[in-house]
Amino acid sequence: MSEQPTGRPGRARHRRGRKALAAGIPLALTAAGALAHGTDVAGLGLGAQRASAATTAAPAWATATADGFASVDALGQNGTYGGRDGEIVTVRTQAELEKYATAAEPYVIVVAGTITMSPVGKEIKVASDKTIVGRGTSGHIVGGGFFLGQGVHNVILRNLTIRDSYQGVWNDKDHDFDAVQTDGAHHVWIDHNDLRHMADGLIDVRKDSSYVTVSWNRLSDNNKTFGIGWTENVTTDITIHHNWFRETEQRNPSTDNAAHAHLYNNFLEDVPGTDIASSYGNYARGKTRMVLENSYFQGMKNPVVKDATATIVQRGNVFSGTSGRNESGGTAFDPKTYYAYTLDQAKDVPSVLRSGAGPRPSIGTTTAAATTKAAAATAATTLTVAKDGSGQYRTVQAAVNAVPAGNTSRVIVAVRPGTYRETVKVPSTKPHVTIQGTGGSRKDTVIVYGNAAGTPKPDGSGTYGTSGSATVAVEADDFQARNLTISNDFDERAHQSLSGHQAVALRTAADRVFLDGVIVEGDQDTLLLDTAAKDRLGRVYVTNSYVTGNVDFIFGRATAVIDRSVITLKKRWDGTSAGYVTAPSTAANRRGFLIAGSTVTGDVAARSFHLGRPWHAGGDASLDPQTTVRDTTLSAAIRTTPWTDMSGFSWKDDRFAEYRNTGPGAGAASGDRPHLTDAQAADQEIADWLAGWTPTAS
Repeated sequence: MSEQPTGRPGRARHRRGRKALAAGIPLALTAAGALAHGTDVAGLGLGAQRASAATTAAPAWATATADGFASVDALGQNGTYGGRDGEIVTVRTQAELEKYATAAEPYVIVVAGTITMSPVGKEIKVASDKTIVGRGTSGHIVGGGFFLGQGVHNVILRNLTIRDSYQGVWNDKDHDFDAVQTDGAHHVWIDHNDLRHMADGLIDVRKDSSYVTVSWNRLSDNNKTFGIGWTENVTTDITIHHNWFRETEQRNPSTDNAAHAHLYNNFLEDVPGTDIASSYGNYARGKTRMVLENSYFQGMKNPVVKDATATIVQRGNVFSGTSGRNESGGTAFDPKTYYAYTLDQAKDVPSVLRSGAGPRPSIGTTTAAATTKAAAATAATTLTVAKDGSGQYRTVQAAVNAVPAGNTSRVIVAVRPGTYRETVKVPSTKPHVTIQGTGGSRKDTVIVYGNAAGTPKPDGSGTYGTSGSATVAVEADDFQARNLTISNDFDERAHQSLSGHQAVALRTAADRVFLDGVIVEGDQDTLLLDTAAKDRLGRVYVTNSYVTGNVDFIFGRATAVIDRSVITLKKRWDGTSAGYVTAPSTAANRRGFLIAGSTVTGDVAARSFHLGRPWHAGGDASLDPQTTVRDTTLSAAIRTTPWTDMSGFSWKDDRFAEYRNTGPGAGAASGDRPHLTDAQAADQEIADWLAGWTPTAS
């Protein structure tokens, strides 16, 4: 949108002679986008395609609802759920998108490809009760955006890349080309988008728009990034959380006359040596009341600024390499009087957002097979677990036991917040099980136990062994877990007399296992990704998750992808730093482990961890272990020679490689650090690993 009032602090360095950005998305996501594109709803041909929510089981992303202020019941609207009560339609052209976005009826509109707007700068006028969502990472709006006018309400914009309306003038006052503009709208959720390189604002929330939540977005390569205001009234209520601002000059955001502005867990990064420098970060203008919590400011100039008439309450923020104004003062409000929320620790925010912000491959995807199956199946069965007895079962295992053998439809084990100290096994006879925490955070629901390989069994029949030590063991195909923590808290220091300290948190030995938004934590051998047998395929997709450990803590023979997740390196029980991230035992002619678009970090000594070593289980020389780490940020903890031998087997005889990694732990290609060529990398993408399977939340 056009310029807000002047008077911003500091002077920015404008970019000179900057070349236009290349179209496209980060290379780490290219394969995910191709994977997510999938097959259209069965039997509906080309063009805009429909799936009736009344006759099929709608996928979770089509029924998702907002958090934050957008979840508050007000102005006659009960939260924000978009078009969930309408049909799901797939669009590929501007005409199709405009037809459904402007319609009076509710729709879930899936953007399945790149739509280039004509004329440049066009903003489609979205009507109420709409969800517009990108299919995986393939939904791009180029050269235009969306406008939500007075009274428009209940709109969700998710999982889209909106980009490239920039007209060559950095401080452009002539081209009012925004990615998203709201003028007097309410109950709007803008989530998991990639917004960049526009002629004017990325997001403008104007003219008393309210009950807005902006979450998990990437905002980059822009001047006037995110403005809130354009009004003398003090009515706007807005939540801004888990957004990554990178290479943005001003309005990060600028918040004018907001009644309640709650900002938390955002990452503002001014990258040194680039053509764009920050002018200021979070700015409270006019009579704004702002609460700013657990955010991370890296290198920002004037990171937090307020007018004399505004109030800012700061709590738990981290400022690294910042300069200039950092202000607070006055009293604001308590966000928890309006809605519940859970804070991530500020120190973790950069890793969380580098791996979790922006479009997700699993959102917006529905294959023909999945849709046909959903239409034929009954609605998913939900079994509720609560420690206090308020659910159907008190333990997770009791709920799993209640799943009928040979079940053919999804059974959701909904686990209420609490710590469940038990072991859980999902046997091979019980496919299609989802274990899902119901809390506001993945930390709220914890399944934990403390067995190790050397722990004696209670019946005296020996010890558990490595695989038997698992807190949660999954042997059934089509298993899913989300929004919870699975932990093994075996205490190595207290059990030095035991001969085996391997302690598995989660073991999978099945195909099509989908882990989304989970924490898997332990020490040695945390995550065992296995197959039911050496000759069986076992595909696993892990996304938006955390895995913590120290020795061989991601290991096994599965064909597994760890995508856009955080791998946290942990010191050993005696405080030393030394370890190995992966130990694949891949069968010949199969794919092993692919770590893509993720972050490897941890509070350990520099150059103390290897990325992996080859595990030839049982001395089996026929195995061909594989780990590829690509498009991933590596901390200084990674050794300059990141691969090493194991049990007499040389890593150079197996398959270990990197591609386009970044960070202080990355390094140039050498004989001790092989990199894939571009041609090789094209054959080592997420779709190659998953081999026709599209992980879809259900």
